[in-house]
Amino acid sequence: MLVLFETSAGYAVFKLLDEKKLKETENLYADFESPEKAAKILKLVNFEKFDDTTEALAVATATVEGKISKPLKKLLKRLVNPDVQEQLLVSDSALGKSIKEKFSFDCVCNSSVQDLMRVIRSQADSLLQIDEKELAAMRIGLAHSLSRYKLKFSPDKVDTMIVQAISLLDDLDKEVNNYIMRCKEWYGWHFPELAKIIQDNIAFCKTVQRIGYRTAAAELDLTDILPPDVEAQVKEAAEISMGTEISEEDITNIRHLCFQVIEISEYRSQLFEYLKNRMMAVAPNLTVLVGELVGARLIAHAGSLLNLAKHPASTVQILGAEKALFRAMKTKHDTPKYGLIYHASLVGQTSAKLKGKVSRMLAAKSALAIRVDALGEDTEASMGIDQRADLEKKFSLLEQNATKRISGTGKMQAKFEKYQKNSDRGQFNQDQSSTLPHKRHSDFGGRGGANKRFKSENMSKSFVV
Repeated sequence: MLVLFETSAGYAVFKLLDEKKLKETENLYADFESPEKAAKILKLVNFEKFDDTTEALAVATATVEGKISKPLKKLLKRLVNPDVQEQLLVSDSALGKSIKEKFSFDCVCNSSVQDLMRVIRSQADSLLQIDEKELAAMRIGLAHSLSRYKLKFSPDKVDTMIVQAISLLDDLDKEVNNYIMRCKEWYGWHFPELAKIIQDNIAFCKTVQRIGYRTAAAELDLTDILPPDVEAQVKEAAEISMGTEISEEDITNIRHLCFQVIEISEYRSQLFEYLKNRMMAVAPNLTVLVGELVGARLIAHAGSLLNLAKHPASTVQILGAEKALFRAMKTKHDTPKYGLIYHASLVGQTSAKLKGKVSRMLAAKSALAIRVDALGEDTEASMGIDQRADLEKKFSLLEQNATKRISGTGKMQAKFEKYQKNSDRGQFNQDQSSTLPHKRHSDFGGRGGANKRFKSENMSKSFVV
């Protein structure tokens, strides 16, 4: 009876000298307390050592899938005997089934075999005659390689680069805005009309860098920077400018600042392209739904793509509006309807009344897309494309049916009829609205009118002399 034993160093085949030990596995650990006792039960027949960690990883993955690897096939070919069908003890039933179909071995895999493999592993270094430190090092290397393979580790799937890139992109935007504002204020002392004529910041910096003194604007060609009509306005304004005179040193520093703005803007464009490519590699479905910048900000806010995948859709919807949420909960006001997802193109296209509903629907689909990107094996954005098309159809229906009435079937359009007064109905009678019993009044005016009149006549007579 042969025993196929798998190690991180290679495949080993032992001969079981005492087959009765396999039936009495309760005290099997006592027979493997020392290398000397283990040598009396097992004898090493053959050992196929791996060349490197790559081969060990290939063999381990094949074993996990229940397939026969090349080193194992070579080993079994040397041991197979066409005349005699020997029993082969294996630890994996799927692997034993494959070996039985390929070779003439009667493979056995049960609980007794598992107990035998466990005690063999305790004395593996002495039975294989390998240094214990070398075996431990090979075991650690194979464990790391196998873990990377199972997780399908790829440098393109690292989301840390996205977090750093979107943070740097926001910092660059702030710095460029500060630099441009400083440049316009600084050069505005010499040529204040230029900032009102040229609205584009990069074109403004390139023009300042080209002109220098405003007196030189009439002689320079600015067609590669500005349109012809804007160029004419700049030259005309330079002749009648109200700015003050500045020195050559001031112009040198202003030009250097303009050069920095142009250089940072070019790097910002390059960084944005890098972020787009990285987002399509890491989270393609999320990118299709909400865009590169919004998706990157969601990942950066959560810390990683895996942390974002753990959030429910309601959290994804208000991610980025935590202060407003806690303030609303504290003051018992309405909670916010959207956070960072508000800047997605699908939300921006809808009307103000539907933004809350659209954000909720988009967050639900985005939560599914995030989980597919984080935990799925597919690298395509087919799921995100389908979900976006479905959302666009639903949003268009919402826009069209915004005037539908709530009650009834919900399929009929609300009818806005002009109010017309019905003249057939009678007017309101105030006397008939009272439910109190009526009293009979006297014929002299009712409700004591005769008595009041009689008293007033007596009072008038009493004052006559």
